[in-house]
Amino acid sequence: MACASHYSLFAMAAARLGSIFTPPSQRHSIFGYDAVVMFVKDLAMNVGDSCQQMVQDSPADNNGFDKGEAPQAVFNVLDSILKGTLDRLKTIRETMSMPEIILAKVSTTTDFEELEASIRVLCLEGKLDAALCLRSKLIANHYVPDVVTHNHIVNAFCKTGCLEKADCLIREMLAQGPSPNCATFNTFIKGYCSEGDLDKALSLFSSMVKYGIKPNRITRNILLHALCKEGLVEGARNFLAGISNDESGRTHVDLVTSTLLMDMHFKNGDIAGALYHWKKMLQEGIQMNTIAFNVLIHGFCSNQEIKLAFSCFGEMIKRGIQPCKYTFNTFISYFCKIGTFDEALNMLGVMLNMGVAPDRITFKMIVQGLCIYGKVEKAAQLLICMLDTSNVPEPAIWNSIIHGYGKYGDTKNALLFGEKMLSFGVPPNTYTYNALIYALLKEKNINGALSLKREMDQRGVSPDLVTYNLLVGAFCNLGSMQFALQLHEEMLRRGCHPDVVTYTELIRGYCLKGQLKEAEDIFVRIWSSGLQVDHVPCLILVKRYCRTEGVMQSLSLLENLLSE
Repeated sequence: MACASHYSLFAMAAARLGSIFTPPSQRHSIFGYDAVVMFVKDLAMNVGDSCQQMVQDSPADNNGFDKGEAPQAVFNVLDSILKGTLDRLKTIRETMSMPEIILAKVSTTTDFEELEASIRVLCLEGKLDAALCLRSKLIANHYVPDVVTHNHIVNAFCKTGCLEKADCLIREMLAQGPSPNCATFNTFIKGYCSEGDLDKALSLFSSMVKYGIKPNRITRNILLHALCKEGLVEGARNFLAGISNDESGRTHVDLVTSTLLMDMHFKNGDIAGALYHWKKMLQEGIQMNTIAFNVLIHGFCSNQEIKLAFSCFGEMIKRGIQPCKYTFNTFISYFCKIGTFDEALNMLGVMLNMGVAPDRITFKMIVQGLCIYGKVEKAAQLLICMLDTSNVPEPAIWNSIIHGYGKYGDTKNALLFGEKMLSFGVPPNTYTYNALIYALLKEKNINGALSLKREMDQRGVSPDLVTYNLLVGAFCNLGSMQFALQLHEEMLRRGCHPDVVTYTELIRGYCLKGQLKEAEDIFVRIWSSGLQVDHVPCLILVKRYCRTEGVMQSLSLLENLLSE
């Protein structure tokens, strides 16, 4: 009897869990209430069987059922059964995707607005097929989704590059409804601009008036941005002149439009044209934002007008506009390009003092710039500072420092930073190994370089063309042509195609060994392969022949080689 009471208790608990895990709105229409009941009955039966088995297996004088106590083993069994049953229920739920759940609701609900919202969500999640299927089902139920819902579908088509399907949908809207609005055309125009088809975008813009839809500022700015991006300065001016005048002949001034035009003028080196639009905005009393100031600062820096850039920065602060990462990165990029790293580091200090956190681009520019100009120690110090603030750099920053040390002959520090990189959990990539191999080969440590290549294979990092060219060149310099050719064969097996550098190294190696016939064969191979050949292979061959055969024979050889 006690077992029966426990059985009843757990059956009730299972039934309660079944009701909790099955939302009321879904019990009948989606998952099926009958399925849940079946699970509950199955659970109750399993619980009863297990309780009965435990009673039979327990000694009569030892079981606690007579006292109304269930042994711990029973609870363990019940816990396992309950967990297994709930896992099965979860599996059934997961087998039905969200689109299927939503589509299942079409026949059981009359809340079409909710289904319209579902279409929009599906479009945003990239589930376009499900959205179109749901739209078809709604139309079959004599309900046409509104224009906002259709705009979401048009936008989804444009994002996936299905512009023809977007065109068909808009034509269907024009014929059957809902009527497209300005947002519909803006989305479609932006789709054509993203694909670089400005002709169709402009043609669509012209057709808006035909359908009684007035373009707005967003329409204008989409097209203007596309024209500026393509460098069509004159086209942008003509377009703006054609649409921006009102009845009084006064040109509308818009922040976004003016910012786009300023950027266009700066990119064409026309500082005066950019300042014209800036002054016009000031005269109109337009409220400037961070983007407008950033365009101005970037334009001045690009045209080497750093004093004007700092003047804008000061004006920005006076107006209470907070500079952002892009503002500071523009200044830092300028200073790194001209090699004035003290100013770049000072700007980094200002950035930190103003509470603007540097990003990976900030550090990458400074570190790579320092390494290019030979200031590897300063770059390493900056990396250490980043680590001290728990900011672990990306592999490109580590690689720059490793390559910098290797380039200037400090192999010890190059290897040290390679180990430090691993210790901070940053996996080395092909560029890391290439930088380390380069450093070792500069010290003529070819065994160490080969050891690193084996390590690459063990770690699953694929050697690239640079890796092989470094090693092939090293073996050729030593006159070990057999090993160089083995590496060449390995390249081909791995699908890494040799280039003119590979063959030039082989020519150099054969010439060093005096095997001129083999060197000539390599030269003929690269000459007839269609690879872009520079003067270096010719120079190596001619120099070698000059030493052994004389100048006239060398010229004759060169003429024969080039005529093949």
